[in-house]
Amino acid sequence: MMWRVFRKELRIAFRHVADMANPLWFFLIVITLFPLSIGPEPLLLARISSGVIWVAALLASLLALDRLFRDDLQDGSLEQLLLLPLPLPAVVLARILAHWMVTGLPLLLLSPLAALLLGMDVYGWQVMALTLLLGTPTLSFLGAPGVALTVGLKKGGVLLSVLVLPLTIPLLIFATAAMDAASLHLPVQGYFAVLGAMLVGSATLSPFMTAAALRISMQ
Repeated sequence: MMWRVFRKELRIAFRHVADMANPLWFFLIVITLFPLSIGPEPLLLARISSGVIWVAALLASLLALDRLFRDDLQDGSLEQLLLLPLPLPAVVLARILAHWMVTGLPLLLLSPLAALLLGMDVYGWQVMALTLLLGTPTLSFLGAPGVALTVGLKKGGVLLSVLVLPLTIPLLIFATAAMDAASLHLPVQGYFAVLGAMLVGSATLSPFMTAAALRISMQ
């Protein structure tokens, strides 16, 4: 049943290609504008690349999060999710994973282009790709409860940002620190351990928190 929900969400997402492309375009535009605005200085680009990439990835993820349950509320299928024989946290987990497949995974696939634009070497790109691989699903898990709480609000985007952004600060700090350490050829295993712990913790707690938030929003 959970696999069927996952496949259904992927099919629905691929019917709305424009909505999928908007966060990717935003990510590419931000990555492209920074080198143009500060000039093609390799040392300066290497110094700011970690912050630029992760701020762009964070904001792109926020743009995509709003669609996680919005369409279900509009067409009335959100109430049906509460009535499925599958436990609601399992349904939420399938939805979040499908959402990451169409929003977070493409950012990872675009990472070689981002590394090229910011003058990163191969090792720096590898570390950046690993931080995105661990960090982008964490962003989806952290944002899901906030989306569930604000899904019924007409102007919930600002409130969603207020709820989610403080939770992402530790992720932003450790991901950029890992990339900075890689640029200086320092060990990065400790940063990856913390990022992995954040992913496991958020993946464990987020489905239950999101399910509870959905029930509150639908009351």
